[in-house]
Amino acid sequence: MLDPLAEVRSDRDPATDVYLTGTVFLDIIFTGLDSAPVRGTESWARGMGSSPGGVANMATALARLGLRTSLAAAFGDDMYGEYCWDALSRGEGIDLEQSRTVPGWHSPVTVSMAYEGERTMVSHGHEAPPPEEPAPVCPPPARACVSLLEPGKREEWLAHAARRGSRIFADVGWDDTGRWDPDDLADLQHCEAFLPNAEEAMRYTRTDCPRAAARALADKVPLAVVTLGSEGAYAADGRTGETAEVPAIAVEALDPTGAGDVFVAGFVTGTLADWPLADRLAFAGLTAALSVQEFGGSLSAPGWVEIAAWWQHVKSYDDQDPAALRRYAFLDGILPAAARPWPLVRAVPTIGFRRQ
Repeated sequence: MLDPLAEVRSDRDPATDVYLTGTVFLDIIFTGLDSAPVRGTESWARGMGSSPGGVANMATALARLGLRTSLAAAFGDDMYGEYCWDALSRGEGIDLEQSRTVPGWHSPVTVSMAYEGERTMVSHGHEAPPPEEPAPVCPPPARACVSLLEPGKREEWLAHAARRGSRIFADVGWDDTGRWDPDDLADLQHCEAFLPNAEEAMRYTRTDCPRAAARALADKVPLAVVTLGSEGAYAADGRTGETAEVPAIAVEALDPTGAGDVFVAGFVTGTLADWPLADRLAFAGLTAALSVQEFGGSLSAPGWVEIAAWWQHVKSYDDQDPAALRRYAFLDGILPAAARPWPLVRAVPTIGFRRQ
């Protein structure tokens, strides 16, 4: 596997590139629905897949890009939990030393239905019981940590990790309180980069323009990155004043599940590899665009072979804007030779098949 950090590694580096923690779900994804399910009727989906979801989407995306990834999560001791543990540890090479199996606790489950370029999800689960021995406040040494900020909640481990030199990247979820008060995101003070979507960014900054929102957020965090959906992404560096914007790649979207996680993983990869800001932004957008062409969150995360196959394909065909493709010329100096044709199909329809 290509190591994107090969040129910046040294003997003094920690063994882990990226540490993250959160809840792992078993995702069951239905695709090929012509419309939303209608009450009182039965809907048939043309496609189905199962995979670890939740924080596993991000962990898988990071691991497939060649980063040494450590995940701390609780796993049920049911078949779903066993499947998720095996898929992440043996299938993706993710370090689960910080994770635990909880006897008698059933795995959280999400059913996701993709239609008309959007998704609807139904989830069920209970909070995992606390471990018999308190988890250490400070995670293992890592180049970077990724966290989902929750309004009004502090994560003590983030402060410890930042003091030990980890670079903190943060996303944020929807604020159900409706406050959208940036003071509720106290852990931003520990972050190097904050990556909300356009709606979240504008609400937190009381602006009506996502680019203005990114510049306002750059006063609170060194680097603000705002995703613009079909328009691409925009970033503002509060330390240098540099800004960058890249358009989105034109793709036929099958399922947007996990695309935000894949975007963050791509941006973290480029940042740790010391790429220019515009290249990092373009690479993150590309990995997210490739992910929506397959169904599932972790299932769809692209690796270097998939990225190389796409680059080889678009240079041979005229189905992309040539001016937009010039933005990705930096890939020629990074990518391995593509070993598989484009497009790629990787999803497995059921957890019932066991690995041989």
